[in-house]
Amino acid sequence: MDLSPDVVGFSFLLLGIFLILGKLIRVYVTPLQKIFLPSSIIAGLLALFLGPEVIGLLVPGEVNLVHEGGLFPEPILEVWGVLPELLINVIFASLFLGKTIPHVKEVWNVAGPQITFAHFLSWGQYVVGISLVLFFLTPVFGMNPLAGALLEISFVGGHGTAAGLSGTFEAVGFEEGTDLAVGFATVGVLSGVIIGMVLVNWAARKGRTEIIDNPENFSEEKKVGLIKAENQESAGKKTTRPEFIEPLTAHFAYIGLAILIGFLLLEGLILLEEFTWGPATGVELMSYLPLFPLAMIGAVVVQLFMDKFIKHRTIDGEMISRIQGFALDLLIVSALATLSVSVIGEYLIPFIIMSVAAILWNVLALLYIAPRIMPDYWFERAIGDFAQAMGMSAAGLLMINITDPEEKSPALKGFGYKQLFLDIIVGGGLFTASSVPLIILFGPATVLIIAAVLMVAWLLVGLLYFGKKKSTEES
Repeated sequence: MDLSPDVVGFSFLLLGIFLILGKLIRVYVTPLQKIFLPSSIIAGLLALFLGPEVIGLLVPGEVNLVHEGGLFPEPILEVWGVLPELLINVIFASLFLGKTIPHVKEVWNVAGPQITFAHFLSWGQYVVGISLVLFFLTPVFGMNPLAGALLEISFVGGHGTAAGLSGTFEAVGFEEGTDLAVGFATVGVLSGVIIGMVLVNWAARKGRTEIIDNPENFSEEKKVGLIKAENQESAGKKTTRPEFIEPLTAHFAYIGLAILIGFLLLEGLILLEEFTWGPATGVELMSYLPLFPLAMIGAVVVQLFMDKFIKHRTIDGEMISRIQGFALDLLIVSALATLSVSVIGEYLIPFIIMSVAAILWNVLALLYIAPRIMPDYWFERAIGDFAQAMGMSAAGLLMINITDPEEKSPALKGFGYKQLFLDIIVGGGLFTASSVPLIILFGPATVLIIAAVLMVAWLLVGLLYFGKKKSTEES
């Protein structure tokens, strides 16, 4: 791809314009406020509508300024197309920077039930997805067996993971996997927020919650997504003197260092495989592994080093979160803008079946499994894991904020701790990133068995350990 600096720069400017339009639409369209739909999703869907898959097909290319790619020239779409795979590294490298790495015992005591439930949801999505594809969608519709991994990649991993794995999909000859995954992620986010709000209202009416703030009582400020001047807070702390290095620059550099460590780890694993088990077994997995899960490990290394050897606290978690949020917004807009609707249309019936199955799995797990696993505050804890398993961590935080706005339960703290034991494995972690190559190397049946065993194992931990704990406390 040979692009001029002007094209690259203008591509980013267009993303900013769409984000502003998405925010304005959300501010003035009340129904979008009620379902708490993020502005980045609105912006991405708007860009998709104006691109080659909608306007580009409906309007002849010679009319006005419309190109064969819709309103956007092909070079713009090329820039947007590579952004998700780049930005996902920034997002995952930001996960643990600026955060205190707690002791394992403390994490388990606080977040154990949520870790258990989140893993049960994630491994269950592999079981549901691979079973559907293996026993029904491949024989009947000719679906690629690799599609069985897409539910967990998209619903738990979200847009970032779905789009970030495009290189892996391309490397294994499953190019349509990117569009299907981003499509699943979009369905997950939309349905997750809407169904989540329905469940919150249901739980409040049925007395399933111990702490609740009725969403209908939310202020206009919260619904619109703006903050009044008197309530505005700093978006981050200055940890360095700006005259020597801008704090934002320093924090971006820490993220870059984490990604570099991840890159070195990945290259080391590839070399290790080439000289050890690779030639002996014929199994090549590391060359298909994307960078972002290793960037997350790089972030843990950077944070542990800073905690142990650097006297001054120079990494601010809030500043890192702002960079992460910026990258996620750009990723979502660019991923949706370049989504191939035609690919989804080609697999429409399997796409619908798999989407419905994933949603049903998450809802049934919330209603019937979570109450038997969570020892206390079951709905406040589980609704966050449910919303995250529908495609976005931010949605999980939103649901916890709705059900426990004053942090009276361990739900929010447990949700944060849980990420340490979830994201490094599934939801975009090492297994998620390697699930498609694993299906190629060992077959979908083998991966299905592994996922089923782990799903049942986590269920038993929840029922026999935390569930028993709950029964003891109640008695």
